[in-house]
Amino acid sequence: MQLALRDNNQGPYFSRVLEYGRTEELLTDEHVAQIKSKAILMSLKLADKFYNKHKMHLLEHAAHDVIGVVSLGLVALTGEEPAGSVALLQTPDGVLKCFQKGWNMLTIVSKHMHGNENSLYGDINQLLLEKISTPPDSEIWLGWQDYQTALKDHHNQEATKVLLETFYAKVELDPLFSLGLESVLAEAVLYRIMFDDARVREDMKKRLRKIELNEKWFSIDAITIHTERALSHLPATLADTIREDLGKHFYQELLRTLKFAKKYRELALDDASPEKLERYEQKHGLQSVLLGWQDTIEF
Repeated sequence: MQLALRDNNQGPYFSRVLEYGRTEELLTDEHVAQIKSKAILMSLKLADKFYNKHKMHLLEHAAHDVIGVVSLGLVALTGEEPAGSVALLQTPDGVLKCFQKGWNMLTIVSKHMHGNENSLYGDINQLLLEKISTPPDSEIWLGWQDYQTALKDHHNQEATKVLLETFYAKVELDPLFSLGLESVLAEAVLYRIMFDDARVREDMKKRLRKIELNEKWFSIDAITIHTERALSHLPATLADTIREDLGKHFYQELLRTLKFAKKYRELALDDASPEKLERYEQKHGLQSVLLGWQDTIEF
C-alpha cells in the first residue's frame, strides 16, 4: 500500500495526517511504517472477506476502501484536527478504531438506501462505499461530503418514518418511491385540518365530498397553527429538525393546495366525471406543486 500524496490539502484525510506527522516531526519513519503495516493487514482481511486477496487489483481495491473508511472515522473521532489525528493513529489500535468508526457510520446511513439488498458489503450500500473508497494519491477526497449527504438523507428517512407512524393509518417507507419528508408532513397536516386530526388514509378525495370547508382554514396563520399542532406530537428535537428542513414556501403551497381542494370538491359535487377531475388535478399539479394532495386516482 502506497500512501503518497500530491496535494497536502486535498487527498484522503488518512494520507494527509501521515504527511502532516512527518512534516511536523510528530511521526518517525518507523511510526509511519507501523501504521501502514496495520492498514495493509486490514486491507488483506477486507479483500479476503469481500474480494480476493490473491488478485492484486482486488487487493488494491480493498486498500483504497481502507484508506477511505479510516479517513472517514479519523475525521469523525478527531474533528479533522491533524495533531489529534496523529496522536490517535500512534495508539496501538488507533487505525482499527478509525476503521470501525467509519464502517459503523456507513452502516447506519445505508439503512434506507435503495440497493442494499444486493450490496457486496452486507449492510453497507455499495455505491456509497465506492464514493468513500479512495486511492492514496488521489488529488481530491470527497468522502466526508458524500457521507454528510448520505447522513442528511438518513435523518430525513428516519424522520419520515416517525411521521408515518404518528399520523398515518398505513405505514410504508419505500426509499425508492418516497415523496420526501416535507410532502409526508404536508399530507398529514392537510388531512388533519379537514378531518379533525384523523390519521391519514387514502380516502381524502372521497371524504372531501362529505365535509364543509371552514373559511377560517384558508390563511397562512391558520395553516401554521395546524402544522405546529401536528409537530407538537413529535419529540422536540425531531420537530426542530423538520422545521429546519421545510421549504420557505411550505405554508403558501399548503394554502394553495387547500384552495385547490375547495374547487375540486365543488366539481365533484357537480358530478364531474373522474376523467374531468383527473385533468383538473393534473393541470394544477403541473402549474405548481400540490403539496400534501394525495397522489391517488379515483374511479
